[in-house]
Amino acid sequence: MRIIAVYGRFVIAKLCNIALILQSMRIKDKIDQQILRELSADGRLPNTELADRVGLSPSACLRRVQQLERQGVIAGYRAVLDPVAMGVGFVAYVTVGLNDHTKAAQEGFEKAVARYDEVRECHNITGTVEYLLRVEAADLIAYKRFHTDKLGTLPQVHQIVTHVVMGSPKDDRA
Repeated sequence: MRIIAVYGRFVIAKLCNIALILQSMRIKDKIDQQILRELSADGRLPNTELADRVGLSPSACLRRVQQLERQGVIAGYRAVLDPVAMGVGFVAYVTVGLNDHTKAAQEGFEKAVARYDEVRECHNITGTVEYLLRVEAADLIAYKRFHTDKLGTLPQVHQIVTHVVMGSPKDDRA
């Protein structure tokens, strides 16, 4: 009987650890998932309307949103900008290969592109090149200036390949 009790406490301790692990993983239920879908579509949705859509009282809905914010699931809210209104007529994805595969070369490259307004996103990727950039410019001439006078002059850069965006039938970035 004692062995079973000790074993039982061991199992309970293990179950408590699993609960802590699951809690730290920020497991979301269906209502939280629905809240996240609604806010992803419209981050300015009033809490009362959000509550109606997910079937909660406004106070319960607000508590859930605040909890998702505290947990870091909701990291912030952003405005979706119209590229044409912002003077952006040219968008490209640019792959960049470095000539040196050291940490110093990567840090130098990342520090340089962080200063360029044209670079809207910079991703360190796997494959035959090290980086994928999303670049926005007013037009092709402005992009060529960026490519030649900025990106092409970085000492770490070995290879640049540009993929011009002709259209974006789906773009969920906010």
